[in-house]
Amino acid sequence: MDDRVRAHAEVLVDWSARVDADDHVVLDVAEGAHDLAVAVADAVGERGATLLSTYGSDEVDRAYLRSHDGDFDASDPELALFDAADVYLRLGGGRNTTAGADVPGDRRRAADRANREVREARMDTDWVSTVHPTRSLAQQAGMSYEAYQEFVYDAVLRDWEALADEMANMKQVLDDGSEVRIESGRTDLTMRIDDRTAVNSAASVAYDSHNLPSGEVFTAPYAAEGEVFFDVPMTIHDRRVRDVSLTFEDGAVVDFDAEQGEDAVADVLETDDGARRLGELGVGMNRGIDRFTDNILFDEKMGDTVHLALGRAYDACLPAGESGNDSAVHVDMITDVSEDSRLLVDGDVVQRNGTFRWEDGFDDA
Repeated sequence: MDDRVRAHAEVLVDWSARVDADDHVVLDVAEGAHDLAVAVADAVGERGATLLSTYGSDEVDRAYLRSHDGDFDASDPELALFDAADVYLRLGGGRNTTAGADVPGDRRRAADRANREVREARMDTDWVSTVHPTRSLAQQAGMSYEAYQEFVYDAVLRDWEALADEMANMKQVLDDGSEVRIESGRTDLTMRIDDRTAVNSAASVAYDSHNLPSGEVFTAPYAAEGEVFFDVPMTIHDRRVRDVSLTFEDGAVVDFDAEQGEDAVADVLETDDGARRLGELGVGMNRGIDRFTDNILFDEKMGDTVHLALGRAYDACLPAGESGNDSAVHVDMITDVSEDSRLLVDGDVVQRNGTFRWEDGFDDA
């Protein structure tokens, strides 16, 4: 086995999920993630934790959703599974990155709404999502398999403590701020962030972070006003989407369009009332991710990017006892801020043309 696979498993189990001997771990394995699953199982066993493996397949999900022509109900067995789990590890890496592209939008929305309680139970665990590099993901990224492996491990196997220290600068700015403004090309958007707590997402549940790789600082904005243009291509619900424009008034989307995949964006917005409001503002800070790959797990963490999510807000960003934006979905979209752009907090420029004010070259950016 490639030593990098074992190193990936060690980071996931020890740094990200912080697995202890008395933990009950659910390991959800995609079709192409077998090698990483073996390494993770070995690491979990060495730590004395209890392991249950499940099979997560986009093709299986597609078959079920296309054949089910009735009301969807929450899965009681799955709910019980997560209620009993301490840790949930999702290993992505399927055989076809667009396996569910032909699932009807209304059926997908109905399933999302029905599975809401299951998702909430899963998110109450110490959950972490990662991917094993596969040929299908390499193809989606437009890379050779070997080059894509290098890309993934450069993003995953890094000094997370050092990155956490750097990202603490952005967390402090957002924690102290009241209003964020993004200016870039066709984007001029303002959002309120007062009384919110930003998350220093350093790829560990100890930081309220649940992705590996990570490398972003995010918060839960509200009262969005203006227009934002997402120029980074992405896949939403297995459908290709590019050049999306959203217009916000009184915090909600009132108009939208897309050069490609407009129906996918419409499906998201029609899920429920909360799907038209923002649940997340995230600032990418992982310089180990140096190119877009059409995989949100990586692309939203890339330095020189800002992303916004329609739908559910994360509790970690909210005051105790307060509910943020509520929705059955959480869908991220990304804008490139490497050129002709400014990120301002309370009128002060924090990032200009992709360079933060504490980085070398900010004055010249």
